[in-house]
Amino acid sequence: MQIPLEINYNGVSRSEWIDEYIRTRVDKLEHFCNDIIGCRVVVEQTQNNNRTGNPYRVLVEVTLPAKGELVADKEERLTDPQVQLRPLIRQACEAMEKQLKKHVAKRNNDVKHHDEPTSPTVAIVARTFAEEGYGFLKDASGEDVYFHRNSVLHDDFDRLTAGTQVRFEPEEGDKGLQASTVQIIDKPGVGGTDADEGLEMPKGWESN
Repeated sequence: MQIPLEINYNGVSRSEWIDEYIRTRVDKLEHFCNDIIGCRVVVEQTQNNNRTGNPYRVLVEVTLPAKGELVADKEERLTDPQVQLRPLIRQACEAMEKQLKKHVAKRNNDVKHHDEPTSPTVAIVARTFAEEGYGFLKDASGEDVYFHRNSVLHDDFDRLTAGTQVRFEPEEGDKGLQASTVQIIDKPGVGGTDADEGLEMPKGWESN
């Protein structure tokens, strides 16, 4: 951690064994996330007039870059806090561990999607609407994919007819999957290059 662990007591006497146990549990948090900036643990006895006895509470706050703070806490009425604070600390730290696991999994997933280049996809032109300036491709799975005139490379939109084989980059648009950088590979009745051999025509495209 960039900032030393902070342990605060509120209404509870400081104890060496509590300090040591908290340090042990917080050290484990760094196994789940290696970029923790700081951690603050509060052990307190709260005043709650609506409940019998004074509940003890353990609060764990972890500060992460960009994300800000994650907070986990556990509250319980303890008859012998010197004995029972240990499971309360453990439960609060375990709750934080779960949050950190989710944070790291989401971060790794975001990085993966951001870093991985999108592979070009082969499809067949299903239909075009010349006046409106858009059309639909049918990919290998038989799914219709929208594309706009401006997405066709080399200003080749007017050359597209049903059955034209193209490559495109799939991307998520406002209304779902759509095609960008659409490039003609082969026109019906025109032989393709060696690089295009083995490309299969999507099933059902001719029905449109």
